[in-house]
Amino acid sequence: MHNLDRRQFLGAFAKPAAIATVAMANPSLMAKAISKFKTATGDPKSIARDESYWREIQQGYTADRSMINLNNGGVSPSPAVVQDAMKRHLDFSNTSPAYSMWRILEPQREPVRRRIARHFGCEPGEIALTRNASEGLQICQNGFDLEAGDEVLTTTQDYGRMINTFKQRECRDGIVMKQFKIPIPAENDNEIVRLFEKNITPQTKLILMCHMINITGQILPVKKVVRMARKYNIPVIVDGAHTYAHFQFTLDDLDCDYYATSLHKWLCAPHGTGMLFVRKNKIADLWPLQAPEQCETDDIRKFEEIGTHPAANYLAIGDALTFHQGIGDKNKEERLIYLRNRWAKRLLKHNRIKLHTSLKAGKGCAIATVQIEGIDTSDVAKHLWNHYRIFVVGIKHPEFEGCRITPHVYTTIEEIDRFADAMEDILKNGVDI
Repeated sequence: MHNLDRRQFLGAFAKPAAIATVAMANPSLMAKAISKFKTATGDPKSIARDESYWREIQQGYTADRSMINLNNGGVSPSPAVVQDAMKRHLDFSNTSPAYSMWRILEPQREPVRRRIARHFGCEPGEIALTRNASEGLQICQNGFDLEAGDEVLTTTQDYGRMINTFKQRECRDGIVMKQFKIPIPAENDNEIVRLFEKNITPQTKLILMCHMINITGQILPVKKVVRMARKYNIPVIVDGAHTYAHFQFTLDDLDCDYYATSLHKWLCAPHGTGMLFVRKNKIADLWPLQAPEQCETDDIRKFEEIGTHPAANYLAIGDALTFHQGIGDKNKEERLIYLRNRWAKRLLKHNRIKLHTSLKAGKGCAIATVQIEGIDTSDVAKHLWNHYRIFVVGIKHPEFEGCRITPHVYTTIEEIDRFADAMEDILKNGVDI
């Protein structure tokens, strides 16, 4: 996907539903957002180093600069224009909710659905708007008919909530969850495919795999695993919580049938928004979490049956997507890699630094997990916060430990360097908690 020029960026907002003029964008506010995207010249790698360009984008956020937030992997802040859109729609919802929200705003979810589908590379009828990746993944994990003794396969590094979902099915249905280890970092795609295939048995009925592992930022070869699994007629659920709008890819690069992501992470959409992709010919046979009107309908909207829900959050997804497209998928990816490499390569010069994330092309992006050998990771995270107001996540996994470092496009070079300074100070002087 290419970044939008000024005319295209404006055009993305030029077709609101006529009936919803009360809730339309304020042109002056939109102009401020558009002004952040000055004409960028050069290839994405060059743009990634153009501080004048990124300084304008940084001003589009309302980030608290009294701290350094390097935990954008959990949930990211929304740009001011997205916050404004959500507030605007929420205000309009409250004028007469049963009418303004259901009759006027709710139908406008459809253009948002179409735009997400176009960006992801699928049909609108294959995209459900959800509250987060966990909800989308649980729809899939609970939506397959499984019997006692059936096996589901995943790694030891998958997300805890998804592991717990399968554990509940073990308790409820008598299925068996089988987990296996993968290398840290994992740099050989064929080895990952081999490990998945090696652990398949005649009882394996379902595979869950991460597109990007949340605790390391490791990108896994989804397409290769999916195509291998198809030989055994085994569906693959793809956990894309950390990948959509993080780096450049489309559905064609995954070739999967089930994919779920959170939109409040890398797209910077309102908190509590996500999307689920289910290939059209797979929708009818997948059970939703809550009952639709018809059991085996192939309407993707059956996965959105959650009762009364806000319209504002979902409509503002469109503003977040436009902001993202204004930057450009590849420009954003290269910037995030540049920020990661700036601190990671500097710290790797020290022999007590261990990185649990590959820096090789295509194996990671913004997220990386770093360990100072000889110092407890929890103490490192506490020290960074108590002494420097740097917010990171301390990861204590049975197979490794380290601080997960996750910048975003609003993160400044100075903030990255201050983090590296703090880590070098810990290396020299230890921690004081």
